[in-house]
Amino acid sequence: MSESERVIDFPTVLASSVHDMKNSLCLLIQSIENLAMELADQHHGAELSRLHYEAQRINMGLIQLLAIYRQEQQSLPVNIDLYYVAELIDDLVASHELYAQQRGVQIQIDIDDELTMYADRDLLSALLNDIIVNALRYTADTIIISAAADSGGVTIHIEDDGPGYPDSMLKAADAPVAQLDLLAARTGLGIYFAQLIASQHHRNNKAGHIHLSNGGKLGGSVFSLTLP
Repeated sequence: MSESERVIDFPTVLASSVHDMKNSLCLLIQSIENLAMELADQHHGAELSRLHYEAQRINMGLIQLLAIYRQEQQSLPVNIDLYYVAELIDDLVASHELYAQQRGVQIQIDIDDELTMYADRDLLSALLNDIIVNALRYTADTIIISAAADSGGVTIHIEDDGPGYPDSMLKAADAPVAQLDLLAARTGLGIYFAQLIASQHHRNNKAGHIHLSNGGKLGGSVFSLTLP
C-alpha cells in the first residue's frame, strides 16, 4: 500500500487531537485565572468567572472522552498511591474559587486532615472535579464535601442544596454500564465516566463504586464515591 493509500486510524487521530485540545484548554483556563486576578472589578469578574466555568466544563468533557478511549484500547494508566483526602479536595475546591465566589456559593469541607485513601490522583481528581462542576451549576448557595472511612474503604460525599438528581439519573447510576445511554446529553457519559474511574480502583478483592441519591444534609443531590 502506498503512502497516499494508507488508511487513517480515525480513533487514534481523534484521541491525539483531544489530547492537544485539552492541553491548550488548560493554558486558556490558567490565562483566565490570571486575568481575573488583574481585573478586580465586579463586571469583568462575573464575565471571567462564567468563562472559566464553561472552559472547565469543556476540559472535563475532553478528559472523559480521552479516558474512555484509552479504556477501550486497554491503555488507561492507573497508578494507585496513598493520598490525604483533605489535601486533594482542597486543591479541587481552590480551582473553582473564582466561579463559586461570583455565584455566592459556599463550599464547606468536612474531612479529617489525617484521613487517607488509596487512589489514582489524576483519575480521582477528574471524577470529583466533574461532580463539583455540576454541583456548582445546580446548587442554590451551599455545597458540602465530606469523607469518612469504614469497613468498605473511604467514602466521599458531595452534597448540594439544588433541586436534586432527576429520576433518570438515579436509575442510570444503578444500571449496568452496558445499558447506559451515552447519547442522552452528557448524563450518560458523565455517569459512565464516574463508574469507569471508580471501578479502576481495586484493593482487598473489592472495587470502587458510586451512588447517587437525593436528600442528605442539604436536601438536594448527593453523590457518593467509595474506594476500597
